[in-house]
Amino acid sequence: MTHFLSSDLNENGHKLEDVLGTITKDIIYRAGKIADDQRPEARHVLDNNVKILGLLAEARRLAEDSTRTLDKAFGPSRSAEGGPPRIGVAD
Repeated sequence: MTHFLSSDLNENGHKLEDVLGTITKDIIYRAGKIADDQRPEARHVLDNNVKILGLLAEARRLAEDSTRTLDKAFGPSRSAEGGPPRIGVAD
C-alpha cells in the first residue's frame, strides 16, 4: 500500500507531481528562513537545498510526463472511483 500516492488501495492518495510540489514549497519556505544567515553551516544547508530544489524540479517534470503519457494512452485515472490501475497489476 502507498502512504501518500494514489493507488488501488489508497484512493485518496495524491499524484506524485503534487507531492513533489508540496515538498518544493516546504523547502522554499525553510530556505527563506535561513537565507540571511551568513554562518558557513547555514550557507552549506542553503546550497544543499538549492540543489535539492533542482532535483525536485526534474522529478516533477518526469512525473508530469508520466501522467501525460498515461492520460494519452489510457485516459484519465479512475483509481479515485475504485477503478483498476491503468498499468501494472492491482494490489
